[in-house]
Amino acid sequence: MPPAASARGPSRSASAIVVADTARGYHILRIDGYSLTKETPTGECIKSHPFTIGGHRWSIKYYPNGNKPDVKDYISFSLHLVGAPTEKVKAQFQFRFVSEVPDNSLTSEDVDIFKGTGGWVYSKLIQRIELEKLEHLKDDSFAVRCDIIVVNGFRAVEEHAEVITPALVDVPPSDLHQHLGDLLLTEKGADVVFEVGGQTFEAHHCVLAARSPVFSAELFGTTKESDTEGVIRIDDI
Repeated sequence: MPPAASARGPSRSASAIVVADTARGYHILRIDGYSLTKETPTGECIKSHPFTIGGHRWSIKYYPNGNKPDVKDYISFSLHLVGAPTEKVKAQFQFRFVSEVPDNSLTSEDVDIFKGTGGWVYSKLIQRIELEKLEHLKDDSFAVRCDIIVVNGFRAVEEHAEVITPALVDVPPSDLHQHLGDLLLTEKGADVVFEVGGQTFEAHHCVLAARSPVFSAELFGTTKESDTEGVIRIDDI
């Protein structure tokens, strides 16, 4: 019969896809004279001044009455890449009002691909009626902030695989010392007697020999006591 194959554990390996390089920034767009911008027809926009983040040129479009008829009661914003028609950029972005407390949710946004002059729209940033009730609008003016993370590439890296240790039996702490103490107190199996200062103490010669080389030599070696009474006398103590 062929020899039995030796048991081997499963091989382990791990890797990760990481962002190789990113650049981040933000642009604040302030809308002054908000009430006058409401005259802009649905689908028409007002453009921001171009700005640069991550080595690319961007612009923001503001739609006071929505970017399409089904969102005409909303304010819409869109982010656009200003570049050559063949340019392609991967980026994450998020619009929020400047008066809002910043959060860390930008990294959870999807990575969008901007091509040439293409853009992505926040069609329902806020309803106009809601904006006019909130503190975002002051002195007929409000501001939005567009955060952008430009993703320049991804790469794979090797990681150390986590070694999972098999579950072991929970071994209770040793209670040998307690058992040996009980043996001494009860004097069960005691086979040697010490006489010290007129008092006698019973003990176990195996335990003494294991714990002391002196007693081991005295009890088992050439210096073994030959007292017929089995008593070891210790003087001057």
